[in-house]
Amino acid sequence: MEEENLRFLIDLGSTFTKLVVVDLDREEVIKRCQAPSTVDRDITIGLRQVLAEAQKEIGFKDPLKESLLACSSAAGGLRMITVGLVPSLSCEAGVRAALGAGAKVVGTFSYELSTFDLVEIEKISPDIILLIGGTDGGNKQNILYNARMLADLTHPAPVAVAGNKDARDEIRAILDSSGRSIVFAENVMPEIGTLQVGSCREAIRQIFISHITKAKGIDRAKEIVSDVIMPTPAAVLSAAELLAEGVEGEGGLGELIVVDVGGATTDVHSIARGYPTHSGVVHKGLPEPYAKRTVEGDLGVRHNIDTLLEIARLKGSWDHSLFDEIRSRFSSPSKLPENDLEFEFDGILASVAVDIAGERHCGKIKVVDGSFGEITVQEGKDLSEVKCVVGTGGPLIFSKDPAKILQNLLFQSDSPHVLRPRRAMLYMDKFYSLYAMGLLSQSEPGKALRIMKKALAPLS
Repeated sequence: MEEENLRFLIDLGSTFTKLVVVDLDREEVIKRCQAPSTVDRDITIGLRQVLAEAQKEIGFKDPLKESLLACSSAAGGLRMITVGLVPSLSCEAGVRAALGAGAKVVGTFSYELSTFDLVEIEKISPDIILLIGGTDGGNKQNILYNARMLADLTHPAPVAVAGNKDARDEIRAILDSSGRSIVFAENVMPEIGTLQVGSCREAIRQIFISHITKAKGIDRAKEIVSDVIMPTPAAVLSAAELLAEGVEGEGGLGELIVVDVGGATTDVHSIARGYPTHSGVVHKGLPEPYAKRTVEGDLGVRHNIDTLLEIARLKGSWDHSLFDEIRSRFSSPSKLPENDLEFEFDGILASVAVDIAGERHCGKIKVVDGSFGEITVQEGKDLSEVKCVVGTGGPLIFSKDPAKILQNLLFQSDSPHVLRPRRAMLYMDKFYSLYAMGLLSQSEPGKALRIMKKALAPLS
């Protein structure tokens, strides 16, 4: 086998280290394998295990280092706090930018930081602080005040600044004097009603590459791989954008939703405008990003079993007598189902996670009283006309009936106000290849798109 035609695409996850091997000439996935992650000891142990397994089955020699690329959500993922001005404006814009960059938002602070807030930030110990606030040319007193407060933190988290551009020089002087690392991006909300997250996403990715991988021991992987180039959720979002839009000469699938069910979180990505689809509906709130990600840290199918079973109990859709057995069977975060009963249990957990994560991600409508009578107001994205839903993540990929799980994302007659897809084709990412194609798309977008299409299995 010609090793120079292979790419080894790695996800250094919190629970499992995963490897997808693709043949660039044949444009297809030729091997997928995984091993328990070893980030708490030495991240290279699990990495060497998956490479050894692939080498044994495929028969290649030692791969060239430049053919190995990785992303990571290990060591708790990319934990970020946002510090902004108005909660419903700049703070919300910052949260959306952070999520799109693959971060897990673990705290939001608005208005002027207090001494109590600083104590809370020290306790949280975030990986990155996102400092925002003020439209371009508008208020800069707030963001400067917060910069001075952050300069007094003992926790050494780097700061990404994506607020009023007129305050940049003063912010730089304040934070440089504290010795804190700082990266500037374009304002996430340059004017009221305008959301601009692309520059901020890239700034966060650069901090991840240069600072976070080292702080969490992930940079040890560079002994083996070419680089750890982005957080895993950002890789999945990049793949979803490519799959929706296509490239020159190769069309995409159009607007779509990707749901990624994991042991620690359930993420939903939508690549869609989300504008109201019915006349007379008024949109409320900040504009929604075209490429939107939400992460539900309370819906992981291993780390949040009690939460999922309580939701299942309230919905009354499953036999409650099974719940203690489910808890017992999946007491270990790395536990995989081994028989029909455990696959059934895993399907219950995944179904609840998909249902609730989809409900939270999709927009909603409600009727309110206006000056001239009742009006219909939409908050969030209208995804009712999206025609493609893609499922990924272990609980879906290894399920005996992934379609049954994914259907929980679709329109539900008992909650018609939630703007879920009404009629959509369901696809399964059968090789867990989306993160891998997000990595490959950075250098080979056309090949990544064609490989991704082959890796999607349509479901009945």
